[in-house]
Amino acid sequence: MKFGVVVFPGSNCDHDVYDVLKRILKQEVCFLWHKNHSLEGVDAVILPGGFSYGDYLRTGAIARFSPIMQEIIAFAKKGRPVLGICNGFQILLESGLLPGAMLRNRSLRFVCKFVYVRVENASSRFTSKCQPGQVLKIPIAHNEGNYYADPETVKELEANGQVILRYCDAGGRVTDEANPNGSLGNIAGIVNRTGNVFGLMPHPERASEALLGSEDGRYIFESIIENFS
Repeated sequence: MKFGVVVFPGSNCDHDVYDVLKRILKQEVCFLWHKNHSLEGVDAVILPGGFSYGDYLRTGAIARFSPIMQEIIAFAKKGRPVLGICNGFQILLESGLLPGAMLRNRSLRFVCKFVYVRVENASSRFTSKCQPGQVLKIPIAHNEGNYYADPETVKELEANGQVILRYCDAGGRVTDEANPNGSLGNIAGIVNRTGNVFGLMPHPERASEALLGSEDGRYIFESIIENFS
């Protein structure tokens, strides 16, 4: 399977994602520069974390207008897989590929730590390697990760099984104390209606080796390989 990792000015997790895909998972992978008008024949696109364009205006607001995003939007509309991690999730929201928006963390502080997320939908093509209700240990690193949407949108997300990951404690209990940013309903990751676009705030690429404290992030990448190859 060939992955394309998008590089924006300010991306800082692009090489991390590339390394996991290439060295650990033995997949073909290339970088896609933000000014490109071609996706180089990739099978899946990943928008990595970082601070695209310095997060000016709003997180992801400028990146949404990069030339590469027009190609990615068309790619997604064809049912092809797109994964947005942290800043990548924010870009997917700004581009309209996923519903909702990101607000400042309720603490008004940057949060960087391991958190626990519960797999709410193990039948999605991004979590099929997980068990229903499985708790994953994956780190976050963001200042604007407070997911928000209007009540009707949240209701639809819940009803359609589009909420894929939810912040929880180590025992899988969804509590306010386990919510690191104030996200509505402890939402940590969602998919679109057709199930081919997934955005999450935690960084699976930073939890793909035991040396880093967790290998749980590999479930996400392995699910993509299994379902979209």
